[in-house]
Amino acid sequence: MFSRVALYNAAIAAYLSGQVEVAEGAAPPFVAAFDGGVPLRYGENPHQSAVFYKRHQPGEACIADCTILHGKEMSYNNYLDGDAALEVARELAGSTGVAIIKHSNPCGYATGATLREAMEAAWAGDSVSAFGSVIAVTRPVDLETAEFLKDRFVEVLIAPDFEAEALEFLKAKSKQIRLLILRQPLQAAKPSPVLRQIQGGLLVQDRDLGLSAHWMTPTSEAFPEEKRGLADFGIKVCKHVKSNAIVIVNEYQPDQYMLLGMGAGQPNRVDALRKLAVPRAEATLAEQGRERDSVLAESILVSDAFFPFPDNIEEAARAGIRFIIQPGGSRKDEDVVAACDDHGIAMAFTGMRHFKH
Repeated sequence: MFSRVALYNAAIAAYLSGQVEVAEGAAPPFVAAFDGGVPLRYGENPHQSAVFYKRHQPGEACIADCTILHGKEMSYNNYLDGDAALEVARELAGSTGVAIIKHSNPCGYATGATLREAMEAAWAGDSVSAFGSVIAVTRPVDLETAEFLKDRFVEVLIAPDFEAEALEFLKAKSKQIRLLILRQPLQAAKPSPVLRQIQGGLLVQDRDLGLSAHWMTPTSEAFPEEKRGLADFGIKVCKHVKSNAIVIVNEYQPDQYMLLGMGAGQPNRVDALRKLAVPRAEATLAEQGRERDSVLAESILVSDAFFPFPDNIEEAARAGIRFIIQPGGSRKDEDVVAACDDHGIAMAFTGMRHFKH
């Protein structure tokens, strides 16, 4: 009873705090209510205890508001990766898409004419990292998609629904796989606060909803309008990769896109490109039996933040990249543009950074 009264009081406080004027440069008190907690087996590591608290009214499809149809209880890390999977999957709401997550980073991401096609393309983006992954899809899981996962180890599969045959197939495949169904429709992200606890405090920011603030091509080579769909796809996945982030994306079928390679979480942006994104893209193409040079020449490289020096451009040119997307805004933009012109690279500025920490 007391916890329910507390939830009620929190709702009143949250509403009233928004009605009161505060001094310039200040913010009203932040109040959030969560339902009673559910103890988890352990936290991020076995020696850490953990509890899951659900927001009183989530308001949209989310990992906190799913029904578990099959499998073990969710772990702390499952919740983190499930949240990451749904955040990047909802970028493809309205289309047929698949997001494969490992340690909160998208290692596979693709659209397809069918869910099976999207799943195959997403898995091909990094088949090694996809082992033991958490997957979110934008369409009901059918039998063809379920059969693709037959001999592949997946921790969690989150979907709007499961066709009856697919559900029975996946249940028979493994007692361990967690099959989750969303209780609300998967839609594009809505404006909402993002909370990040630090020791002794709480950081609150707006959700990163945008793709670009503007679209400008500063290079001599114009950025082809027919590649805007692929460019948007690349920004959608790049904004969910831990910074510093570089992704390489490709149109593998007409109007269908996939992540070829990415470099995540690097303090050095050159390393994210040279040591991670490019080698991963090359490995993906080799595994698919696709010709390296011609595919990379038609792919797009996306960076979550500006290039402070031309060194990334030199590395991209060495890899055979001809199209680049980045926010722009560096003091060295002129040098970066000049390097692109030297190598015949078309580059677009979006005016919007997408750091993710």
